[in-house]
Amino acid sequence: MRLSLGPILYLWPRKTVEDFYQQHINSAVDVIYLGETVCAKRRNLKPAEWIELAKELAKSGKQIVLSTLALIEAGSDLSSVRQLCNNGELLVEANEMGAVQLMADQKLPFVAGPSLNIYNAYTLKQLHNQGLMRWVMPVELNAETLADILRDAEALGIRDQIETEVFSYGRMPLAYSARCFTTRYRNISKDNCQFVCQDYPEGLPMDSQEGEAFFNINGIQTQSGRIQHLLPHWHQMQELGVDLMRISPQPQHTGEIIKRYDDVIKSESQDTDIQQYLSAPACDGYWRGQSGMDFIATSEQP
Repeated sequence: MRLSLGPILYLWPRKTVEDFYQQHINSAVDVIYLGETVCAKRRNLKPAEWIELAKELAKSGKQIVLSTLALIEAGSDLSSVRQLCNNGELLVEANEMGAVQLMADQKLPFVAGPSLNIYNAYTLKQLHNQGLMRWVMPVELNAETLADILRDAEALGIRDQIETEVFSYGRMPLAYSARCFTTRYRNISKDNCQFVCQDYPEGLPMDSQEGEAFFNINGIQTQSGRIQHLLPHWHQMQELGVDLMRISPQPQHTGEIIKRYDDVIKSESQDTDIQQYLSAPACDGYWRGQSGMDFIATSEQP
C-alpha cells in the first residue's frame, strides 16, 4: 500500500503552492499530483509553469503526475489541457474525456481521475484499451462496489494491468458547475470574479439549518462539508487490492496527516485518530455504503 498526494483543490498564492511542494517532496508519499483541476480562471500558475514545477519535482525520484481540469467550458480551457497532455515527459491524470482522448491519440498511458464516471469493469476495460494504467475510484462508491469492479476486472483479464487509487483523506469533490458559487456568495459576477476564492484557502463552509457541516463551496466545485478519513479501513483496502491511498492537501497539518497514515500502514502505530488535525468533522459513510456524512469508523486490526 502506497500513499499519494492529490492536486491542490483550492486557489493558493503561487509562493504558497511552491513552498507546499518543497515541504512535501521528501515526505512519505510515493506519488504527487499537481495542476489546476477546478477552475480555468485560476492562473497563479499557468500550464507551462505547472509543467516546469512538475519536472523540477520529478528530480526527487517520486512519480509526479500532471492533473487536468475536470470541466471544460471554452476552447482556451481545452488548449490548456492539451498543453499539459503534450508535456512530452510526465504522466497525466485525465479528469474529463477530452484529456483521455488527447492521451489516447498519442498512445500514452494516463491516470483516470475521480471525476471520470467509472462505475464498472467494462468501462475500465474500454479506458484501459485507450491507455489507462491507474484509476481513482469515484468518491461516492463503496467498498463492496469496488470489490465487485475489481473481481470483474480480474475476469476480463485486466486486473493485473491497472492500479487502483482511493480518495482517502480530504473534502470530497462532489460536483462541478458552470456557475461559481463563491462569486455568488460575494455578490459579484463570475466574469469579474477578482479571484475571491483565494480568500478561502480551504473553501467556504455551508452548514445545514441544523448547524451541521453539509457542503463546502470551492468556486465552481461543490465539496463535502465533512472530511473523508479512511485510514481506519486500510486493512480492508489492502485485502481488496487497493494500490494507493490519496491524501488531498489542506492549508494546515498535511504533513502530520501524511505521517500518521504512513506510520499506521507501516505498522509503526495503530493510532488512526487525527481529530486534532481536522478543520471539520470526519466522515467515512460512502466507503461503508451509508450516508456520506456518517462517521462510523472503527480502528481495524490485522
